[in-house]
Amino acid sequence: MSLDVSTIFAQQVTLNSLVQNILYASGIVGAILVVVGLLLIDAGTARRRNLFNSTIEKTLGFFLGFATYYIIGFGLWAGQYYIMEGATMMDSINDWWLGGAMTNAMAHHTDPGTFPGLNTFQIFIFFLAVFAGIINILLHFAVSERMKAPAYFITCIVATVVSSALSWATWGSVGPLTNAGFHDFFGVGFVYLFPAGMALVFTPKLGARPGMMAPHPRISAYLAPSIGLCAPGLLLIFAGLPMVILSCLFFFDPEALAVSVTMADTSVGIAINNYAMVWAGGAITGLLIAYSTGKYAYTLLGPLAGYVAGASGFDVYLPWQAFIVGLAAPFVAYAVYEFTLKRGIDEHKLFPLFLGAGVFGMVMLGIFKAGTPRGGYFGIEEGAYAFQHGEISLVMQLAGTAACIGTGVVTALILSFILERTVGLRVHEDDQIEGLDGKIWDLEPDVLTHADSAQNA
Repeated sequence: MSLDVSTIFAQQVTLNSLVQNILYASGIVGAILVVVGLLLIDAGTARRRNLFNSTIEKTLGFFLGFATYYIIGFGLWAGQYYIMEGATMMDSINDWWLGGAMTNAMAHHTDPGTFPGLNTFQIFIFFLAVFAGIINILLHFAVSERMKAPAYFITCIVATVVSSALSWATWGSVGPLTNAGFHDFFGVGFVYLFPAGMALVFTPKLGARPGMMAPHPRISAYLAPSIGLCAPGLLLIFAGLPMVILSCLFFFDPEALAVSVTMADTSVGIAINNYAMVWAGGAITGLLIAYSTGKYAYTLLGPLAGYVAGASGFDVYLPWQAFIVGLAAPFVAYAVYEFTLKRGIDEHKLFPLFLGAGVFGMVMLGIFKAGTPRGGYFGIEEGAYAFQHGEISLVMQLAGTAACIGTGVVTALILSFILERTVGLRVHEDDQIEGLDGKIWDLEPDVLTHADSAQNA
């Protein structure tokens, strides 16, 4: 059937709406740059004999989460706005699952009285689906080279569903915890703290990789193939995230009034500069720690720690406050990193960055910005969802943090119980030593490292 222009809903396809569509699409590009950056960091740090397998598992885990989010995840997150309007979570799922009416509707054929700004909401599925995949990549950093592939892939699907439900409660403006005062601008809770909670369970169950924490009879040391790849990966993440920040804002009349996803008062310039300051602060402190200790890891952990600590408050901090948070965060990451090293815990990314800097950032936000109004929805003047009726509080920051980590712990406990009795959880130590590239894919590294030569001595 040909398009009859006279019958379309022109309000859905205005130039103003196109600008917003492009803005949120740029957030997708930024999120994908983050994915590439994470894969580069993995390529620089995974053992040479596991390099392909580690990278491809992360990639496939990403797409499992991505697809699962399209099937069910977005309907869970969007349910908070349906409930606000007096509908139900099931109404949201019916509209926004992969075969749902809103997922498959064309905006110019959809009455704005039924759903205004449909194009933007549809683009947001893609945006959040990328982060569903990123959660799985982050989790893989904690289980890489020692969790069986079937167990990891099953975990990816389950983690996507659970994290989507968690995002309904903790990220947005009218979810139950957010509306009650928990503040998380950038999704630190469901993107970072949730997989870190899962790692609290999986890490001790999987144990340390041979040669990682101490010399092994067959592997004298755990040697990364190219630490130099990590710096470009770090900068790709830095380059991509400003576009993601823009996608965590809502824009209302007049023209482009920016309000954060939590409905806090903010502006584009302030949010972007807060982002810049936490990276700069973290990089400076990381530099000082790295050169004073002689440990290269802190050159990478420093800026990332600053970012993770500040991310929950990019919308409400002032730049000088963000800089202080960024300067302080690497010290927390350093304390957690050294704690895990001394106890032989083989997890060097999620624990210092998320359980360390991430939790620190949640607490500092509750202290620095207590009483800041947010929550509800723009234009609602009274009732449970009145615009900015809630305030940031330290108590709610602690409650929300505990909920996010606890959800990860419980999810992993249930999964590990099932996986250990079905497909199995841990790669056998002999296979870890020989390398999964050869075991699964019949690939051999192009060079034999000094550590690996101990096998043939």
